[in-house]
Amino acid sequence: MATVDGIPESGSTCYIRLRKQSSVKPGHPIRLQDVAEVIADDAWHAKLKEIVLKDPKPSDGNVVLIDMMQITRLIKAIYPKMTIECFGQPHTLVEVAATVKKPNVALIVLVWLLLFFGSGLAIMNFHADVSMLPVHKRIVELLTGRKDANPFWFQACYSIGIGLGMVVFFNHFFRKKFNEEPTPLEVEMFLYQENLNQYMITEEYKRLRKEDLKRE
Repeated sequence: MATVDGIPESGSTCYIRLRKQSSVKPGHPIRLQDVAEVIADDAWHAKLKEIVLKDPKPSDGNVVLIDMMQITRLIKAIYPKMTIECFGQPHTLVEVAATVKKPNVALIVLVWLLLFFGSGLAIMNFHADVSMLPVHKRIVELLTGRKDANPFWFQACYSIGIGLGMVVFFNHFFRKKFNEEPTPLEVEMFLYQENLNQYMITEEYKRLRKEDLKRE
C-alpha cells in the first residue's frame, strides 16, 4: 500500500472549497492554493497546495476558468487512491492581472465633475417637469398665510433635505458608513459582478467544449 510518512494513500481524504474569484500575476502558474482552501493530512497538505492546475498563456486571455472536475482529474493522476470531497461551487474564475495601477487623479476629478453637474441638471430638469416651483409657492402660502414669489428660504431647506436624504439613502458620507448594511450602489455592483462572472463562466465552458470537440 502506498504511504507517505507512514500515512496510507488509500485512507487519505482531501477537502476542497473553491473561491469564487482569485487572481495571479502574469507569467505565474495557477496552483491549487491560489484558487481553493485545502484541508488534508499533514503528509499531503503541502504537496496538494502546490499542484499546478494551469499555466496561463496569452491566448487564454486575462480570465481563466478552473473547474472542479479539472482539479479532481489532476489530483487523481498523482494520487489515484485519494478521496476528494468538494464543498461550495464547482468552478472559479482566475484573473491574470498585473499589479494594480495607482488611480489617475485627473481622471477621478473629471468623472466627479461630470457626475456632479450631470446629476444636478437631472434634478433641475425633473423639478421643471413636475412644476416644483409652483408647488413650493403653494406650500409656503399654506404655511405662512401669504404669497411669496421667491420662497428662497424654503427652497434652501428643501435642497439641504435632498442632500441629507441622499446621504442617508446611500448610507455613505465620503469613506464613512453609518452602519454595516450594504449601500444600494454596493448591492448593484455586487449583482453586476455576479452576472458578469456567470456570463464569463458560460462563455468559458462553451470555449472549452469547442476545444474538446476539435480534439475528438
